[in-house]
Amino acid sequence: MRGFLLTTRIIFMGTPDFAVPALTALIAASSAGREYELVAVITQPDRPSGRGKQVTASPVKQVAQNAGLKVLQPETLKAEAAVAELAALRPDVIVVAAFGQILRQNVLTLPPHGCINIHASLLPRWRGAAPVSAAIRAGDTETGVTLMLMDEGLDTGPMIARRAVPITPQHTGGTLTAELAEVGAALLLETLPAWLAGQITPQPQDNHLATLAPRLKKEQGAIDWSQSAMEIERQVRAFDPWPGTFTAGPRGPFKVLAVEVASEIPLPAQMESGTVFKYQGGVYVTTGQGAIRLLSVQPAGKKEMTAEAMLNGQPELGGARLGEAQV
Repeated sequence: MRGFLLTTRIIFMGTPDFAVPALTALIAASSAGREYELVAVITQPDRPSGRGKQVTASPVKQVAQNAGLKVLQPETLKAEAAVAELAALRPDVIVVAAFGQILRQNVLTLPPHGCINIHASLLPRWRGAAPVSAAIRAGDTETGVTLMLMDEGLDTGPMIARRAVPITPQHTGGTLTAELAEVGAALLLETLPAWLAGQITPQPQDNHLATLAPRLKKEQGAIDWSQSAMEIERQVRAFDPWPGTFTAGPRGPFKVLAVEVASEIPLPAQMESGTVFKYQGGVYVTTGQGAIRLLSVQPAGKKEMTAEAMLNGQPELGGARLGEAQV
């Protein structure tokens, strides 16, 4: 066990915006003269992104470079040369937040204090790449952050610390992810000293309670109007910003950006699910159970607009039946 007064050498692994608060917190802690030294930041190679498909550095790389940190971007950590480069840095602990690569045993066993993963759920619920969207879509009333000692399984390692966060009806996938990122960063700094001092015993997960949240695909954003209004409303929030939700109207597919469950409005009799109708100035769609009010939409090639504006420009939308769009 390292002496507590010695500097702890940390490697940070992460890629997207979710990982930035934890990295920023570690940078602040190390520059404040505390016991931490960030010896390197590992992130995914620069990838084409956006409409123009320009090669762009990850959010983590941008923050790390601005802080003057050593940045490594191996295509894979399976290569012996990449593992040797990590070993040469002599890390005491590796902190991982949405890195995007699987860590094998030869990396997991490098640091004497292990690899700590910041996972955006209350494990063992929602193991996998999309825990935030899964929690919202399932109608969970709370989620949270788990600090986990990584093993070779998919988010199966023993838990070091957990912190719950309530899910509100206003949360989207994006806003809840941002909130959990901040919670995870704070929990990391609070927990690290006790972990490094050997004062925490990791708690095994109950595999019988495990649920999976696999990586989302674009086609999952297509709205099935035979679902209930509540399920569709949660889908729209859960899939904001990725993969988004969409449907098909008379003039082709359009994005559904914001909706609300329509309560206490009279539903037209014998109207099939997915049918658009207008009521007291609002634009509604029947579902398998209840109705949805369309608030904000984006037709193909257009800017975001209200559903009322879209209906004014596409009067044939009224009474039309929306279908699944292939986007």
